[in-house]
Amino acid sequence: MDAMTSTTTSAFAPSAAENSDERRPGSEWWRTAVIYQIYPRSFADASGDGIGDIPGITARLDDLVSLGVDAVWLSPFYRSPQNDAGYDVADYCDVDPLFGTLADVDEMLAEAHGRGIRVIVDLVPNHSSDRHVWFQEALAAGPGSAERARYMFRDGRGEDGELPPNNWESVFGGPAWTRVTEADGRPGQWYLHLFDSSQPDFDWSNPVVQEEFRRILRFWLDRGVDGFRVDVAHGLVKSDGLPDHLPAVDADSMGGGDEDVPYWGQEGVHEIYRDWNRVLAEYGGDRALCAEAWLPTVDKTALWVRPDEMHQAFNFPYLMTAWDAAAIREVISESLRAFPAVGAPATWVLSNHDVVRHASRLALTAENPQGHGIGPDSPGQPIPDVGLRRARAATTVMLALPGSAYVYQGEELGLPEVIDLPDDARQDPTWFRTAHERYGRDGCRVPIPWDADAPAYGFSPTGASWLPQPADWAPLARSAQEGDADSTLWLYRSLLATRRSTGLGAGTLEWLDGYGEDVLAFRVQAEGGAVTVIANVGTEPVALPAATVLVASEPFEGGLLPVDTAVWLATD
Repeated sequence: MDAMTSTTTSAFAPSAAENSDERRPGSEWWRTAVIYQIYPRSFADASGDGIGDIPGITARLDDLVSLGVDAVWLSPFYRSPQNDAGYDVADYCDVDPLFGTLADVDEMLAEAHGRGIRVIVDLVPNHSSDRHVWFQEALAAGPGSAERARYMFRDGRGEDGELPPNNWESVFGGPAWTRVTEADGRPGQWYLHLFDSSQPDFDWSNPVVQEEFRRILRFWLDRGVDGFRVDVAHGLVKSDGLPDHLPAVDADSMGGGDEDVPYWGQEGVHEIYRDWNRVLAEYGGDRALCAEAWLPTVDKTALWVRPDEMHQAFNFPYLMTAWDAAAIREVISESLRAFPAVGAPATWVLSNHDVVRHASRLALTAENPQGHGIGPDSPGQPIPDVGLRRARAATTVMLALPGSAYVYQGEELGLPEVIDLPDDARQDPTWFRTAHERYGRDGCRVPIPWDADAPAYGFSPTGASWLPQPADWAPLARSAQEGDADSTLWLYRSLLATRRSTGLGAGTLEWLDGYGEDVLAFRVQAEGGAVTVIANVGTEPVALPAATVLVASEPFEGGLLPVDTAVWLATD
């Protein structure tokens, strides 16, 4: 760079002391942590069967140390028939043999903690698998039994109960009710499943269900986990009477719209999480609960993180914001107002296992409703080069923001959504329940590449891969990016190291004016100094002030910031 000096800092792992429980109130680790989501099926396969596993995670912990993250969140690894990639749980207190054993989890926890990395595990309380012993007992016990009262069984409507109890639709497409055949062979009651028919919803008004999940929480807390990410945290409780409801045509199936949905965001969920908060408090330290709560505004999301409830909630309004400077500024401002107002940190996230990867999503040229996914016949195909530039710039903005940030495995490699998966390889229930109308989420779940020259790019020693990897991913493999200071991997390392050394996660943000409506410009004042962040979201280069460049999302020369580029500047 001609007019500025570029500096690069290397990433380093949090020490065990930094992650100790001896911290003053208000400085808990989860308030500022960068948390790396591991989707176990697709992270690293040690066994060679083509499915990622717990030993594979343990073997790759040093790579996460070098990246510079504070914690990991693991998607489900429990016993499951895998109809929904583990989100259909058959036993909440055991490990599916696909992923390893409880002993493997204990070893992984010990190895992670020894490196100063916290571990959050997924919890799926809205529904179980239909293979869960409780549901099998419910089917055998019949109507009116205590066993059926654990789930949402109801009599059907119509003269012979031939119609479902209401008109609710499954998030994965099709009806949300399935009728069972009773022991005597006659058609019987219906059970609710807001997701796949193999995922029956629990009845959370039942104290037996409530006590069972207290037991599950304690089981994993006793093993040393540092918290839980709670799946469908805005579900669980349904409106009294289960009134009919059809979502608006353009509504988000997970509840992100403005309408009142009788199975999302009901008031009763808050008492459940107050109860769980008390369970975690039994263990001292600063264990954390994070809500996956799809809600339309940050104010509504903030209700999940009041002082006696959850500790974090995913900021989906931020994730879903388009590449538009005014819209991004508004959601950041609203987040930094709403979350601290209830004593919680703002959280920031751009990708996860349920959404189109942001290296593709930010360059889509047509609407793409959440959960639909993208495939070869989808309208508005992303422009790859534009998507990657915007993704790098968006991440550069995100990792400067005060609060906690989540990173999804593979985004540090700049992975795009895999669009051209063969139809016969797809496994998402959405693909099947919509008669192939929606592609679903497989494209963001393809196993990630580690070694450009190894079978399955180093994901599996045998070359097996439960979803096929693209033939052109070798340049994106971690090994290929290790020696390239301009790579996405090095960008993430630099951002995370500078974020840590300056303490940006605990900083305060001030917006800067005078850069134009297509520019995001703000200063974060932190204990380790002040950092100015400028992101060009427009169509023309932007003049920069004379300052030292700490990190830039793209290499550039001179004092003009290119389009779709963001930079961190040292501020006196």
